[in-house]
Parts: sequence; structure tokens; C-alpha cells
Amino acid sequence: MKMVIALIKPFKLDDVRRSLAEIGCAGMTVSEVRGFGRQKGHTELYRGAEYKVDFLPKIRIELAVADDMLERVLETITDNAHTGNIGDGKVFVWELAHCIRIRTGETNQQAL
Repeated sequence: MKMVIALIKPFKLDDVRRSLAEIGCAGMTVSEVRGFGRQKGHTELYRGAEYKVDFLPKIRIELAVADDMLERVLETITDNAHTGNIGDGKVFVWELAHCIRIRTGETNQQAL
């Protein structure tokens, strides 16, 4: 099992969510977060004054997936979150050692 964390632009969430549902992803957790990468934010103009916005709004998607679904999930996220512009986001993957469905007590693959 793998844990996938994707940081994407907020307006791409619906596309990513819909496409993940189409390939059979049963669930996910979504959070509104703020951060910056290489672009280090940007400058905006407000009432004639220029100010720097260091932390940009992003959406964080977390999903636990079976090993055999990983490549399809990664391809789906990257294809649907891609705009070709700076700040499209990142996807992180790591091993998921154990998973328990609290309601039923199912573990690991059965709990996904």
C-alpha cells in the first residue's frame, strides 16, 4: 500500500476528483493549505500599494492506494492537475505500513 499526497492548484480539484473516481479511487481527504515552492510567492497590487504574497493557496489531497493502483493514480493526478504554468504542484508517495478501518476492524488492503 502507498500513501499519496498531492498539492495542486485549487481550481483543478474538481477535475482531479472526478478522474480519480472514474478509475475507482474509493475515497480521499482534501484540505485547503497555503505554501510556496521555487516561485517564492508573487507580488500583488492593492489600492496602489504593492505587497508580496509569500504563501499561495493550494489543495492537499491525501489518498491511500493499493500498490497495483499507484501508477494509474499518479498518472490521473498529474494529467488532470497539469496547466503547464509555475505552481502546478507536487505529488509525494511513501510506503503505508498499516491501515485499519475503525468501523469493521478490517486491516490493510481490505480496509482501503
